[in-house]
Amino acid sequence: MKQFFITVAGVFAGLMLFFVVIPFVLIMIVAASVGSKPVTPSNTVLELDLRAGLTDQTPSNPFASFGGSGLSTIQIVDTLAQAQEDDAVKVLLLRLPEGGMTPAAADEIRQAVQRFKTFNKRVIAHSQGLNPVGAVISTYMVGGAASELWMQGTARFEATGLSSETLFLGRAFERFGVDPEFEQRYEFKNAVNQYTQSDYTAAHREAATAWMLSVHDSAVGNIARDRRIQPAVLKTTLEAGPYSAQQALSLKLIDKIGEVEQAEAEAKRLAGDNAEIVSFSDYASTKGERNGSGSGAIAIVGGEGAILTGAGDTGFGSGAAIASDATAEALYDAIEDDGVKAIVFRVSSPGGSPTASEQILAAVRAAKAAGKPVVVSMGDYAASGGYWISSEADWIVAQPSTITGSIGVFGGKFVLSDALGRFGVDMREISVGGEFANAYSPVEPFTPEQRATFAASMDQTYEEFVTRVARGRKLPVERVREIARGRVWTGAQARGLGLVDQLGGLNEAVNKAKALAEIPADTSVRFKRYPAPQNPFEALSDIFGVSSEAARALVMVGGVMSDPQAQSVMRQVQAERMRGQGATVLADQPLR
Repeated sequence: MKQFFITVAGVFAGLMLFFVVIPFVLIMIVAASVGSKPVTPSNTVLELDLRAGLTDQTPSNPFASFGGSGLSTIQIVDTLAQAQEDDAVKVLLLRLPEGGMTPAAADEIRQAVQRFKTFNKRVIAHSQGLNPVGAVISTYMVGGAASELWMQGTARFEATGLSSETLFLGRAFERFGVDPEFEQRYEFKNAVNQYTQSDYTAAHREAATAWMLSVHDSAVGNIARDRRIQPAVLKTTLEAGPYSAQQALSLKLIDKIGEVEQAEAEAKRLAGDNAEIVSFSDYASTKGERNGSGSGAIAIVGGEGAILTGAGDTGFGSGAAIASDATAEALYDAIEDDGVKAIVFRVSSPGGSPTASEQILAAVRAAKAAGKPVVVSMGDYAASGGYWISSEADWIVAQPSTITGSIGVFGGKFVLSDALGRFGVDMREISVGGEFANAYSPVEPFTPEQRATFAASMDQTYEEFVTRVARGRKLPVERVREIARGRVWTGAQARGLGLVDQLGGLNEAVNKAKALAEIPADTSVRFKRYPAPQNPFEALSDIFGVSSEAARALVMVGGVMSDPQAQSVMRQVQAERMRGQGATVLADQPLR
């Protein structure tokens, strides 16, 4: 009986948390967001903290990245573009992560920092260490673009190269009786290898080494230019590390040693009298999205994450995904908007479903048929399905370190009956219908006939992919087969192969879209984002299944209840009520 009541109490507590506490917290967050916006001080140091990680794009649902940093590469680029023309913003203070950054994101942020500096503004970057985790060379590249790069005195400078690890499960699967049955097209489509191999195949090692060298060389070249060091000298110096902060300073790899508080004090001194530090998120909230004033518009259609069929998940914390229904609809909405003259399709995806990819590509074709040029701006990744949906655009722009290509396909299943049987678990299956009905069952391996049918479907998908690339890039099919075979390329490599037209970021993509739409380069244009960002009321409506009007009412109640004057009135009402009951209440006691 005691355990029963404990269980009931636990269930009740969970229900209270889900239906009362979480909604209340969300309501208070939204109430705060719709309040008055802060005023930017006349001498502002804008602080951009990159340590919490980034997404490529800001999700249309404000609660989708609940618990994350809330910053995206595109938001940073957009906000810095506004800050560079804001006379109140004098200095940018960058807080660098200790580990690596996604190389393409680092490329785009570095370019934005360089544009910011051209407006006679200073940038101070501070590092608490550059540790060899991920692409730390990319982190150093962002710091190297600053006017001054500071490092904490006890920190280590370990940006000596680039490394990547792959976990191979082939021997473990063999030991425990797991049978991975996969088809891949072709030898460079190496996602399958982690299940079937115990080491890199020759093709896998060749492709991985090539893209890593490309990323590393690109970063070293950018750092050398920004810090005015000969590339060969810088490369030799970096690879001879690691170093202490004092050694890095003597080698001119950094500019100053100091605590972050000292860097903040220097930034405020440079900004002028009574300078204040303003967080990047707070400043961005005062600006909103960058927009022009012209009559024509450029549509910015966003797509980030794995490519899936369906309409997508709008709940908080749901993460990023490219849902085929939602993304295709966004493209069609841009097509139907008479004010939109061209479309910039921002793609950051490692791939996904071929059918979902084809649905989105059909919408890209429809835009071109409607006379609206489509320019793809590739983010961190645009590989496999990410390249499929990009392949027939009018123009493709990628960062030098964007991971793209992977023109290939793989699929299969795991046969688990033997593995489970070793633990006394028996799996059996019953099927009716045709020979292929149980083809994907984990109980038995493919029959020869099933394997042949499945392999034929892989061949068909691969040929469809190759055909779309050949048509979109105006390349002979045989040439595409030669450079495809599932191989991953960086943006810099892909440009040399004809898979990418131009190196750059969203700014370059917008400029090309204007040119293709025959809009003069010096003409201001409006930006229209698709899918349109949800306001907090619409997001609450989706999360809790209420109308947006009801959500607005809840938020307004939350806003009123958080207002000091309203709280004072409520305290007085409560005090009068309790006096009538013979109780004593302190006048300034907060409501519980």
